[in-house]
Order: sequence, then structure tokens, then C-alpha cells
Amino acid sequence: MERNSAKLTGPEGEPLMWVGVNYWSRTGGPLMWRSYDAAVVEEELRTMRDHGITLTRSFLYWPDFMPEENTLDPAMLERYDDFLERHAALGMQTVPTFLVGHMSGQNWDPAWRRGRDVFADASFVAQQEWYVRETTARWKDHSAVAGWLLTNEIPIYADWPSRGIGTLDADTVLAWAKTLTGAVRSAGATQPVSIGDGAWGVETSGADNGFRIRDLAELVDFHGPHVYRMETDAVRQHLGAAFVCELLDIGGKPVIMEEFGLTSDWASEQNAAHYYRQILHTTLLAGATGWMAWNNTDYDALEDQEPYSHHPFEMHFGITDCEGRPKEQLREVRRFTEVLRRTDAPRLSRPGARAAIVVSSFLEKMYPFTQPDDRTGVLTSTRQAYVAAREADLGVGVAREADGLPGDCSLYLLPSVKQLTAPGWSRLRRLAEGGATVYASYFAGVHDHARGAWWPRLDETFGVRKKLRYGLADTIEDDELRMVFQRGFGGIAAGEELVFPVAGTESSRSYLPVEPDGAEVLAADAHGRPALLRRGTGSGAMVLCTYPVEHMAAVTPRVNPEPTWRLYAALAAEAGAAPEVSVPDPRVMTGLMEHEDGRSFVWFISQHDEPLTAQPELPGGAALRSLDGGRLSEVGLPPFGVVVAEMTR
Repeated sequence: MERNSAKLTGPEGEPLMWVGVNYWSRTGGPLMWRSYDAAVVEEELRTMRDHGITLTRSFLYWPDFMPEENTLDPAMLERYDDFLERHAALGMQTVPTFLVGHMSGQNWDPAWRRGRDVFADASFVAQQEWYVRETTARWKDHSAVAGWLLTNEIPIYADWPSRGIGTLDADTVLAWAKTLTGAVRSAGATQPVSIGDGAWGVETSGADNGFRIRDLAELVDFHGPHVYRMETDAVRQHLGAAFVCELLDIGGKPVIMEEFGLTSDWASEQNAAHYYRQILHTTLLAGATGWMAWNNTDYDALEDQEPYSHHPFEMHFGITDCEGRPKEQLREVRRFTEVLRRTDAPRLSRPGARAAIVVSSFLEKMYPFTQPDDRTGVLTSTRQAYVAAREADLGVGVAREADGLPGDCSLYLLPSVKQLTAPGWSRLRRLAEGGATVYASYFAGVHDHARGAWWPRLDETFGVRKKLRYGLADTIEDDELRMVFQRGFGGIAAGEELVFPVAGTESSRSYLPVEPDGAEVLAADAHGRPALLRRGTGSGAMVLCTYPVEHMAAVTPRVNPEPTWRLYAALAAEAGAAPEVSVPDPRVMTGLMEHEDGRSFVWFISQHDEPLTAQPELPGGAALRSLDGGRLSEVGLPPFGVVVAEMTR
């Protein structure tokens, strides 16, 4: 299965990687254009450039740039002219963002909006179109313009209480987006353009905010996720943005981490640096080819100015402090850019995947008579499965049922899946008959509406006789699942025991009681009931886990690493999908990237808060050497550290 590594390209068709920062000057934040200080701007830009950042995302604060209908403020335009010139003088570029009515916990209307609907009012859309076309025409030929963004998180601006979920009409949003992207192109601009909405559509969130990524993909040149996760588990937190990048393999477009970061009010500087390091490297391995941190500086001098007066934590998202001094986050970006340089990262790509996590189409399709929790349940279980797969060092692909499942993988993982379409199940059965291993874990769902796994021909598919009773959940009464293997399986020895957390609602904390009817019992629970079964079919196999292990881990705080990684590693070994490079320690994740000239680079990423030493397992005849050229027989990693090495063969 091919995995997305798409990149933006330069004037000569050369692949690009953007390393940038979202930019407001410390002289005014969103009001910087009123108090524009060219000397401070140049100092701030120079600090960014000296730390490897060559791009900014800049913002045309809408109430200032367009004070009246059909009117642009000439002073603001001239100040932005100077802003562009200062970028060019430093060899930097910027991505102008047009419709900035939302920013950092505040919405601002242009004075002339008068309550008109952002997307549906024809006169208001016409004003937006005029504004975008006129400003684009002014700057389209400037060497400092790298691309264009229509908005900043406009679902929040359009309806902040709902963030657009359930209130914005997708057809209206699509028509609006066509109008504004058309305005950029009609002005003669050739640089890449995207929406700036955060990529929060149903395809990545399970909640429909009207900005459907599939619909918008044909209009944009890149996807731009904004990721600020809150989590109860450190590994899920570190891989949260990477999982979003994987989900954005839609339309073959590059994925640019348009916004990510944290406020220093919520993390120590050391832990902030750990977070930056993890996000930068894990998203690179997940297909991201650009990064724009939020944001360049702190705003302590603006505590009396909205939005900072009422959202004071927003003052401290900077990678420099309020005096322009670098924080450790900025130094982490600098170290990352050095790795990109030394590996010639724009010419790296991800190797194809032999294992795929299947994403049920119920995440994004609005099937009738289903519940919102069904969609979010797909998301949470699949995200936890991604964590387990990465702990097993599997370079998995994320295969969306809605796209049609690829036929070139050896292993297909269906983690705690309640719902899949009937054709989807038929496709998986055929893949198993053709030689693949298909694994599925039972999941009854988190609510009692149509509770149970919607799996047609369950008994025939998995070689079992189900012992379910209609309308009743078979509650897991133990506090933990003890899975004891009855035979050796993919590196797990006969008699070995894996212990999983047990959690969930009164519906989801349930198992599937079965008897084997043609299937082989691989593992049993503490009561002797089948917990893992394998049925051979054709030249492949169907593997059934009778417990929702991914779901239970997903709703358990501070759980990772938990034993699902062992299960996935064993499945991969049995299916012929074992990773080329691995570390027998789930606290260290590996990732492989291939250069177009044939070189291979391996990432080692620690998820441990203490130093550790990794013992890599390599293919025969392979060896590792550091980017400095020294031979590596083992890899020493600092807390939450990253080491990149070249693999020679």
C-alpha cells in the first residue's frame, strides 16, 4: 500500500518542505498593523531565520485591512508591502491569510458585516471575493509570497458555540470555497492555496462541521491541520497529530502542519521541547511535509488588549519570549531543520506499507439511523490502534473503507470495529482467501442503540458459533483481561500471558462469547473462554479477538504501552508483514524513510521519560551509522529523544 509523501514544489519542480511559524509581531498581536514597527519585525524575522525557519504564516486582520465595503486601507497595504520586502531581504517567504475574523479566543467582525451569514449571504460573499481578489492581485508576483490561505479557523468565526458542527451546510461551504479559491486564481496567482479551516472535517474528527475534506480536496493544493490535543496518555498525545496526518491521505495532496504548539503556561520549558520534538518527527514519519508552529512570540506587553486580557494563556504560545529571546521550543525546531538538511528530507519518501489499519466508513459517512458516538468510536479505537502499531514498529498504512480497501497488504487490522459495510466485509473475506491475514476485534459500541457488532456472517467468517443473547451485553466482570496463549504465535510463546486493561461503558465493556467451529483457539481468557481465534481460509486467515482491546485501552488513562503492540507484532510476523527495522521495546518507535538516490534513514523515537538504550534488529547484512558517520551497534536515547541514523546494506 502506498503511503502519502506528497510535497509542494518550487519554480523548477523541485520538492519543497516548509518549516515556518505563525506570525504576529510582539508590538501588537492581531493589531500589529496599527502599530507596525519595521525594526522589531525585522529583528523577529531574523531570529526565526537564524534558527532554520524560512517561512511565516501572516494575517491580514480583516477589520483593519477592509474598513468599509469595496475599500482597502492604503496604510495597511503599504505596511504589508514593507513586511514582504523584509522577508525577501532575509531570504524568507510568507503565506498571507485573508479572512482573519477569528484569532486566539476572540472573533472580530468588520464593522460593515451587519450580521450577514458568512457563507450563504450573496452580498457578503461578494465582498469576501472582492477582498481576496484585490489583495492577491497586489502581491501575486512578489517573491516573498509562498502561498495563500483563505481564512483562519473560519468554522469558529462562523458559529463559535458549535464550531460549525451540525450548523454549517456542506454544499454552501463548498460553493463559498470555490468562489474564494477562484478569486485567487482569477487574480493570476500561481502559488499553492488552501482553506485555513484547520482540517477539522468529519473525515478527521467524526463530527461534521460542513468543511468536508473530500469535497474541498479538489480545490486546494495542500491540507493544513491545526492540532492542539488534550489527552490522558502521553503516547497518544505524542502521536495525535501524526494520526491526523495519516487520516489526511485524501486526494494525494501534501499535508502541512499549519498549526501546532502549546502555551508555556501549561508546560515546563523542558516538557514543551519534548512535545515539539515528538510532534515534528512523528508527523514527518506520518507524511507531513511542512510545519508552522504556533507561534513566533509571547505578548506580555499586551495583557490589557483582547484577546489576551480574557485568555491570558494565549500570551505564551511563542517560541520566543516577550523580549524576543529564543525558548527551548525554537531550539528544537532548529535541531529538526538540521536533521532535514542532513538527510536531504525533501527527497525522502515513506516506503509502502504491508500492514493497514482499516478505517470504517462509518467515521465519515452519514449513514441513516446511526449515532454520533458510532463515528467518534471509530476515531478513538483507530487512533489507539495506530499507537499500538507504531509501538510494534509497523509502518502501517491507514486504509479508508470509503476509498475502497487496497489489495496489496499482507495484514489488515480492524480495531474494535462495531460497524463496517456489508461490501466491506465481503472485500476483506476475499483478501483473506487470497493470502492476507485479516484481524478484527469485537466491539458492541458505547451505547445501547442497536447494540452489538454489525458483522454479517460472523460465524462463517471466523469459524465460530456465537453464544450471544439478543439485547444483552456479555459484561466483562474482571478488572483486567488475562490472555493466555495456547500455542506459539508470531513470537509469543505457548503459555505466555498478556494482560490488558478493562474499561468502557455498560455496553462497550463486553466480550463476544463463542465456541470454535473450524477455528483454532490461539489464546484463552482467565476463565478458559476463547479470546483469540484463527480460521484459515484460502491461502490466508481470519483472526478474531473476542475482546475490544483497542477500545478499552483508548478510554484508559496513562495506559501506553499496553500489550496490543505484542498482538500486532505477532500478527505481522505470521502474515509476513514484519517491519524491516525494529526495537524489542515498545517505548522506542522506529520509522524508515527512503531517499530517491537509494539511501535509507531510520528514526528512533523514545516515549520514555528517562534515558534508555535501544538494541535495533536489522535485516541481514545491514548496519547503522550516525549522521556524523560513526558506526552504531546500539542507540542511546535521552528522555523522549530522537536519533536518526543511516542504514547501510
